[in-house]
This record gives sequence, C-alpha cells and structure tokens, in this order.
Amino acid sequence: MKVYVVDSNFFINAHRAYYPLDVAHSFWNKVKELAEKGSIISIDKVKNEIFDRNDDLEAWCSANLPEDFFKSTDSVILEYSQVSNWAVSHSSHYLPNALNEFLGADEADAFLVAFSLADHSNRIIVTQEVSQPQRRNKIKIPEPCNHFNVRYMPTMDMLRDLGETF
Repeated sequence: MKVYVVDSNFFINAHRAYYPLDVAHSFWNKVKELAEKGSIISIDKVKNEIFDRNDDLEAWCSANLPEDFFKSTDSVILEYSQVSNWAVSHSSHYLPNALNEFLGADEADAFLVAFSLADHSNRIIVTQEVSQPQRRNKIKIPEPCNHFNVRYMPTMDMLRDLGETF
C-alpha cells in the first residue's frame, strides 16, 4: 500500500506560512483524517524536530495524530548506512558542515530517505525541499532520493495524488 512519509517541513511550513492552526481548520482536519487512515506517516526523528519547540504545532500533533503516526527508525540501519555512504562518497562536493548536518544522529533527513528506501516501492517522501545538486553547503532530501530512486513530492502534489480537497 502506498504511504506518504512526511518531513518536518510539511508541518512547520504549513503552520508558519500557509495554514496557521487558528485559521485553516480544514487543512488540519484533512491532515488528521489522512493520518488516521494511515495514508500519511512520519518518523521518530521528525517528531523530535517538531516536539522541541513547545508551541501550538506540538500541542496539535500531540492531540490529533495517532499514537503510532511517528514510526521508529531502529529497523532501517542498513538503509541508513547506504545513505550515509552515499553522502560520504560526495564529500569532495559537499562542505564538511553539510555532511555533519545531514548525518547528525538527531537529524531527520537521512533517516527519512533510509526509511523510505526500506520500502521504496510503497513509500513516498513529502517535503517542500527541491533538488539543488550544485549546492555545497546543504544536502537536500531530493539528492539522495534521486540517487536511490526514492520518490518525493511537495504537499500539494501529495494531496492531488490522493484525490483530496479541503
């Protein structure tokens, strides 16, 4: 079954820029509905990024997302090592800080790719990041996704793919 694995920017950008919690109730109701159906999920590292702010978004996630929404990444160590090896093999292109950030134990991006790689025929990453292969100071999610043939798309494409409106 196809499932969409959402990045932290799915929540954070929506909350801060496009769909504030106090204004865009229909968007957040749709997110809750998709989460309850299992159409969208995320990972523990994304939860950590969202839950370090102690803000309205954290409170909304705690109150509205299923308990099993944020999946453990403990089982994707093999895939994580593949993603890590890919990043290190590009160390002549990326600056050391970019590699350190991408491979940080608490950073979600490499784990999102690894989690989706573990079942890449069924898992699609939802991120607002766009491919920037020439960029040296940050590894964007699309770069390893393109290498490993992991699908990714922005939020609106996911909603269209699911045939959802709000």
